[in-house]
Amino acid sequence: MGLNLNDKKAVVAEVSAKVASAQTIVVAEYRGIQVAHLTKLRATARAQGVYLRVLKNTLARRSVEGTQFANLADAMTGPLIYSISDDAVAAAKVINDFAKTNDKLVVKAGNFAGKQLDVAGVTALASIPSREVLISQLLGVMLAPVSGFARGLAALAAKKSEGSEAAPAAEETAAA
Repeated sequence: MGLNLNDKKAVVAEVSAKVASAQTIVVAEYRGIQVAHLTKLRATARAQGVYLRVLKNTLARRSVEGTQFANLADAMTGPLIYSISDDAVAAAKVINDFAKTNDKLVVKAGNFAGKQLDVAGVTALASIPSREVLISQLLGVMLAPVSGFARGLAALAAKKSEGSEAAPAAEETAAA
């Protein structure tokens, strides 16, 4: 049963709200995928903070109209699942990782910050570490000199305390 006009407007409004704050949209053809596999994909997407939805292409086109993702409308043909995320790589990573294990999910196109991505572009975007991993790597690089300096000071203090303990022992031996 089709959606009535009010339902369609509600869907467009919901998706438009997600698109307004999104950095990345990836579209993939899901023809022939079993329901259990789609359920698993949705659970993975939810855990990663990715909005995943099967939409009518006309409603999806209306949702991206006038946004930085408007050039993605040309790729919106066939049965598609839309992956939308605020994180730059999460949408691409979820779809790409699932496509590796299920050959029936075919990545069609993507868009990152207004730039159209082909299949290779989506794969390259998915290979970038997530924001949290990049932040932790940056903090590790920033803390390395400080922690090295602290270890050096601790070693110097330990060496001086060993030297000061050895000196009183030497004085006691000389006095006896």
